[in-house]
Amino acid sequence: MANPNVETVNASGGKLQLGLAVLLVVAGVIGFYVLAQQPSYVRAAALIAGLALGAAVALTSLPGKEFIGFAKESYRELRKVVWPTRKEAGQMTGLVFAFVVIMALFLWSADKLIEWVIFSLVLGWK
Repeated sequence: MANPNVETVNASGGKLQLGLAVLLVVAGVIGFYVLAQQPSYVRAAALIAGLALGAAVALTSLPGKEFIGFAKESYRELRKVVWPTRKEAGQMTGLVFAFVVIMALFLWSADKLIEWVIFSLVLGWK
């Protein structure tokens, strides 16, 4: 028995639109180079037109609409973030620097200890 709540999606239309979008962008880039003898504003217009048309077609496809929805939802979530104050950011930065200095001193002393053990005690070098 088929589940009436299952929705089938035909993704070939979205793929065709994305393919068309890529072709429009490629056509804009090719137009930019084919029009090498034309003024630069004509070449730039061909490139921009290809990019704009490609973006418009891509954003009207199903994957493009899903991307726009994802971007809107991401922006909505970003607005919920509680950012630290300037004082808190400065304090955390100071803690990170202090930790880095302490770790550097620890690693330097461990390196010197291992060097002393290997060269002085094990190998007998001075």
